Amino acid sequence: HFILKFEDTHRLYKQKLEEVTKLQNSCSGAIARQRKKLKELTLSLEDSETVNSIAEIEDSMKDRAHAFFEMEAFLPKKNGLYLSLVLGNVNVTLLNKQAKFAYKDEYEKFKLFLTVILFMFSFTCCFLLSYRVLDALFNFLLVWYYCTLTIRESILISNGSRIKGWWVFHHYVSTFLSGVMLTWPEGTLYQMFRNQFLSYNLYQSFVQFLQYYYQSGCLYRLRALGERHNMDLTVEGFQSWMWRGLTFLLPFLFFGHFWQLYNSMTLFKMFQLPECKEWQVVMCGCSYMVLFMGNLFTTLRVVYQKYMNNQDKSKRM
Repeated sequence: HFILKFEDTHRLYKQKLEEVTKLQNSCSGAIARQRKKLKELTLSLEDSETVNSIAEIEDSMKDRAHAFFEMEAFLPKKNGLYLSLVLGNVNVTLLNKQAKFAYKDEYEKFKLFLTVILFMFSFTCCFLLSYRVLDALFNFLLVWYYCTLTIRESILISNGSRIKGWWVFHHYVSTFLSGVMLTWPEGTLYQMFRNQFLSYNLYQSFVQFLQYYYQSGCLYRLRALGERHNMDLTVEGFQSWMWRGLTFLLPFLFFGHFWQLYNSMTLFKMFQLPECKEWQVVMCGCSYMVLFMGNLFTTLRVVYQKYMNNQDKSKRM
């Protein structure tokens, strides 16, 4: 009797799964059609007669687009190029809020745990033990860490997290940089740059810990007030929502950005030395320059936009 009841339950479960799949396909198709209509409406706005009607329609379109974004977060979607290369055509959409939030929370804990490990590792290599094998293990850990972050962030984006483009892309650059450092052979030039590299990573881990500690608290308060989305994440930079209460982090961030520039200039000067034969020198120099420019300009843009918004508000008052 128990086995028959279990089989009936399992049969019902499979039936409901098929129904859910059909509903998902139906919703996805409806959203795609609505997006197409919105696009056509956008093109036809130029023919509208009054400015007021255009403004009203644009506001309605923004609301509708936001609603579609929220709906799609719970529907299966085709993986992007990166996830397709890494995972294949696997559905990574989590179908309920609890699962999404649990995965986001686990991502945050993973970042915090690895940040502490990297701080301790870089401190050991910088001040206690000087072995090339340990340096290689440290760089391998960095490669694995940044690779894992890029995969997890891609999954979180598929589940509704709104991560700004640069804060995702700079992890790809960091992965490449760590991989190049891993292949840099032992030699005079490597030893010249070693302590500077380890000191930079020590400082970076410290700043990332500060950011996690204060950003997570700020996000918790803003989510409780309904001002931030449940899937918003802590980042290794500065965003507009951090303006209230977290501006004291800006000096730490700018110091880190200019340290990246210092690393880049050091490596470019080393590349000009007659004894420089390693290609890793110039590749690391270029990577640090990309990180410096991307981080600096993105942070400055956020600060400038927030400043201009505050100026507009003060004029209205």
